Amino acid sequence: MTSLNGSAEMHAMVLPSHANHHHTLFAGQALRWLAQAAFLAARNRAQREVVVAAVSGVDFRVPVPVGHSLMLRAHVSRVGRTSMTVYVRGLSQAPGAPTDEALQAVFEMVAVDAAGRPHPIDPLSHHQETP
Repeated sequence: MTSLNGSAEMHAMVLPSHANHHHTLFAGQALRWLAQAAFLAARNRAQREVVVAAVSGVDFRVPVPVGHSLMLRAHVSRVGRTSMTVYVRGLSQAPGAPTDEALQAVFEMVAVDAAGRPHPIDPLSHHQETP
Protein backbone atom coordinates (compact mmCIF):
# COMPACT_ATOMS: atom_id res chain seq x y z
CA MET A 1 0.00 0.00 0.00
CA THR A 2 1.35 3.43 -0.92
CA SER A 3 0.09 6.97 -0.87
CA LEU A 4 1.05 10.20 -2.59
CA ASN A 5 2.05 11.93 0.62
CA GLY A 6 5.53 10.45 0.92
CA SER A 7 4.70 7.28 2.77
CA ALA A 8 4.53 3.60 1.93
CA GLU A 9 3.64 0.35 3.65
CA MET A 10 4.74 -3.11 2.56
CA HIS A 11 3.99 -6.55 3.94
CA ALA A 12 6.12 -9.67 3.57
CA MET A 13 6.25 -13.17 5.00
CA VAL A 14 9.66 -14.45 6.06
CA LEU A 15 10.11 -17.70 4.16
CA PRO A 16 12.98 -20.20 4.40
CA SER A 17 14.47 -18.69 1.21
CA HIS A 18 14.77 -15.33 3.09
CA ALA A 19 16.54 -16.87 6.09
CA ASN A 20 20.08 -17.33 7.26
CA HIS A 21 21.55 -20.46 8.90
CA HIS A 22 19.81 -19.46 12.19
CA HIS A 23 16.40 -19.65 10.46
CA THR A 24 15.86 -15.91 10.90
CA LEU A 25 15.61 -13.14 8.33
CA PHE A 26 18.92 -12.71 6.47
CA ALA A 27 20.23 -9.14 6.87
CA GLY A 28 20.70 -8.75 3.10
CA GLN A 29 17.04 -9.57 2.47
CA ALA A 30 15.99 -7.18 5.24
CA LEU A 31 18.04 -4.38 3.64
CA ARG A 32 16.44 -5.14 0.27
CA TRP A 33 12.93 -4.79 1.73
CA LEU A 34 13.88 -1.66 3.69
CA ALA A 35 15.27 -0.09 0.51
CA GLN A 36 12.14 -0.99 -1.48
CA ALA A 37 9.90 0.68 1.10
CA ALA A 38 12.14 3.78 1.14
CA PHE A 39 12.08 3.91 -2.66
CA LEU A 40 8.28 3.75 -2.81
CA ALA A 41 7.82 6.52 -0.23
CA ALA A 42 10.41 8.79 -1.88
CA ARG A 43 9.11 8.24 -5.41
CA ASN A 44 5.57 8.99 -4.26
CA ARG A 45 6.70 12.22 -2.61
CA ALA A 46 8.93 13.38 -5.48
CA GLN A 47 6.52 12.23 -8.21
CA ARG A 48 9.52 11.06 -10.22
CA GLU A 49 12.21 8.40 -10.18
CA VAL A 50 14.60 8.31 -7.23
CA VAL A 51 17.83 6.56 -6.30
CA VAL A 52 19.47 5.69 -2.99
CA ALA A 53 22.33 8.03 -2.08
CA ALA A 54 23.06 6.74 1.43
CA VAL A 55 21.82 4.42 4.14
CA SER A 56 22.48 5.09 7.81
CA GLY A 57 21.21 4.12 11.19
CA VAL A 58 20.38 0.56 10.17
CA ASP A 59 19.31 -1.24 13.31
CA PHE A 60 18.42 -4.92 13.55
CA ARG A 61 16.63 -4.85 16.91
CA VAL A 62 15.34 -8.43 17.18
CA PRO A 63 15.67 -11.52 14.98
CA VAL A 64 12.70 -12.19 12.69
CA PRO A 65 12.10 -15.96 12.52
CA VAL A 66 10.86 -17.86 9.49
CA GLY A 67 7.05 -17.79 9.50
CA HIS A 68 6.73 -14.29 10.93
CA SER A 69 5.13 -11.52 8.93
CA LEU A 70 6.96 -8.24 8.52
CA MET A 71 5.25 -4.90 7.99
CA LEU A 72 7.50 -2.12 6.70
CA ARG A 73 6.37 1.48 7.12
CA ALA A 74 8.29 4.26 5.39
CA HIS A 75 7.81 8.00 5.46
CA VAL A 76 9.66 10.99 4.08
CA SER A 77 10.83 13.06 7.04
CA ARG A 78 12.81 15.75 5.18
CA VAL A 79 12.67 17.21 1.68
CA GLY A 80 15.55 19.24 0.27
CA ARG A 81 16.12 20.65 -3.20
CA THR A 82 16.83 17.27 -4.83
CA SER A 83 17.09 14.90 -1.87
CA MET A 84 14.86 13.42 0.79
CA THR A 85 15.38 11.61 4.07
CA VAL A 86 13.21 8.53 4.45
CA TYR A 87 12.73 6.71 7.76
CA VAL A 88 11.73 3.04 7.53
CA ARG A 89 10.54 0.84 10.38
CA GLY A 90 9.90 -2.90 10.31
CA LEU A 91 7.42 -4.59 12.64
CA SER A 92 7.55 -8.38 13.05
CA GLN A 93 4.62 -10.52 14.13
CA ALA A 94 3.93 -14.18 14.69
CA PRO A 95 0.32 -15.35 14.31
CA GLY A 96 -1.64 -14.34 17.41
CA ALA A 97 1.31 -12.54 19.03
CA PRO A 98 1.98 -8.85 19.60
CA THR A 99 4.22 -6.99 17.14
CA ASP A 100 7.92 -6.40 17.81
CA GLU A 101 9.85 -3.47 16.37
CA ALA A 102 12.44 -5.51 14.51
CA LEU A 103 14.17 -3.21 12.00
CA GLN A 104 14.77 0.44 11.26
CA ALA A 105 16.88 2.43 8.84
CA VAL A 106 17.31 5.93 7.47
CA PHE A 107 17.75 6.42 3.72
CA GLU A 108 18.86 9.48 1.77
CA MET A 109 17.10 9.40 -1.58
CA VAL A 110 17.71 11.67 -4.58
CA ALA A 111 15.16 12.55 -7.27
CA VAL A 112 16.64 12.03 -10.74
CA ASP A 113 15.85 12.91 -14.35
CA ALA A 114 15.80 10.47 -17.29
CA ALA A 115 19.60 10.63 -17.53
CA GLY A 116 20.00 9.78 -13.84
CA ARG A 117 21.11 13.28 -12.79
CA PRO A 118 19.69 14.98 -9.66
CA HIS A 119 16.46 16.81 -10.38
CA PRO A 120 14.73 19.40 -8.14
CA ILE A 121 11.72 18.19 -6.21
CA ASP A 122 8.64 20.31 -6.74
CA PRO A 123 7.78 21.69 -3.28
CA LEU A 124 4.13 21.88 -4.36
CA SER A 125 3.95 18.22 -5.36
CA HIS A 126 3.09 17.19 -1.80
CA HIS A 127 -0.31 15.55 -2.34
CA GLN A 128 -2.55 14.29 0.39
CA GLU A 129 -4.35 10.99 0.03
CA THR A 130 -8.08 11.43 -0.40
CA PRO A 131 -10.53 9.33 1.61
